Amino acid sequence: MKRILAGAAIVMLSMPFSALATTGEEVYKQTCFPCHNFGIAGAPQLDDKDDWAPRIANGMGDLYESALNGKGAMPAKGGNRVLSDEEVKAAVDYMVEKSK
Repeated sequence: MKRILAGAAIVMLSMPFSALATTGEEVYKQTCFPCHNFGIAGAPQLDDKDDWAPRIANGMGDLYESALNGKGAMPAKGGNRVLSDEEVKAAVDYMVEKSK
């Protein structure tokens, strides 16, 4: 039994970080939160309608582009390069929805 549990722990620890994230909210909490919750390096803060309004007005394509490829101090995919494009877009969707 101990071998099975140890093996399961090794598998969990060796899983890519993105395997833990299944929703945009989870990606936000695991990757985006440190900067977007506190506005670090000019990141628009979650729930700040005034900060997000001009970005949202430019369209989701621009927001996805920035999140996927980086912009300013933000690295591509928020620095979590194992995230899929779909996971990054889900996080953007989550942030936009919370910031309207």
